[in-house]
Amino acid sequence: MAVINFGGVDENVVTREEFPLEKAREVLKNEVIAVIGYGVQGPGQSLNLRDNGFNVIVGQRKGGKTWEKAVADGWVPGETLFEIEEACKRATIVQYLLSDAAQIEVWPRIKPYLTAGKALYFSHGFGITYKERTHIIPPADIDVIMIAPKGSGTSLRRMFLQGRGLNSSYAIFQDATGRARERVIALGIGVGSGYLFETTFKKEVYSDLTGERGTLMGAIQGLLLAQYEVLRENGHDPSEAFNETVEELTQSLMPLFAEKGMDWMYANCSTTAQRGALDWMGPFHDAVKPVFEKLYKEVACGNEAQRSIDTNSKPDYRESLNKELAALRDSEMWRTGAVVRKLRPENN
Repeated sequence: MAVINFGGVDENVVTREEFPLEKAREVLKNEVIAVIGYGVQGPGQSLNLRDNGFNVIVGQRKGGKTWEKAVADGWVPGETLFEIEEACKRATIVQYLLSDAAQIEVWPRIKPYLTAGKALYFSHGFGITYKERTHIIPPADIDVIMIAPKGSGTSLRRMFLQGRGLNSSYAIFQDATGRARERVIALGIGVGSGYLFETTFKKEVYSDLTGERGTLMGAIQGLLLAQYEVLRENGHDPSEAFNETVEELTQSLMPLFAEKGMDWMYANCSTTAQRGALDWMGPFHDAVKPVFEKLYKEVACGNEAQRSIDTNSKPDYRESLNKELAALRDSEMWRTGAVVRKLRPENN
């Protein structure tokens, strides 16, 4: 484990140089890894593990769309693709990658197969942190571990195929075998992580829920929409409003601050842009920080978790969700975005 200084604070990280893939394979050479669920994280993690030479099987409900997706990805029914219970029975490590709501529903079916010495693996701290609400309480004689890639399973897979790695956090909730740490690090390397940084299940879910509702998804959509609306209300055409709000951000500026930081991006913009950005970042910070403080409190007290559980447990939750997503997709801003993307040079 290396100690890296981040902005003046020392943190423990594990790199692929100190824990190479060959070592990960050696640690897990006698393990059977069952990836339960083939939705958001399941495909990316299972395919990366398979391509990296680990013994992987997939557990999924037979007959559904995700079962067919798994077959299309090369998983073979009866050999590497099984019903959930059968996969758990065969596994020594169960990667529980169903949605939070589905984890609650399926838990009574998999718990009997979590026998002594096995490992239960999560990619999100939700089920364990809010166990009084989810009722996901693991047996005391198994390891409970987590690798949480900092991005979607799609990004994890794409970056893996590009020869890159997506950074992940790792955590150990329960070490019953004395091997939890080497198991979790090996799995983190196996699924294609760039580097691994240490956390806890609670910290992961608090930061994850805050991030998803904040800058990663909720806040960014709210911010973009607000600017787009102000431009449209002041007579700017949809194309101009979208380009100034979204296209320049994603295509020009984000790559710059992803590469070397926000200060470098500022330095590579006009002096007029620099002056305005420096003057206005304070008012934006002051306006939104109270919202983030409220959001974090709602996450920490469990209200956000309960809302998710209640909403996603309804029989019609998928139908209702699709209506909301359709409204987002059909908004003027994102209909304009669809046209703009088609006009990019690489698409012509």
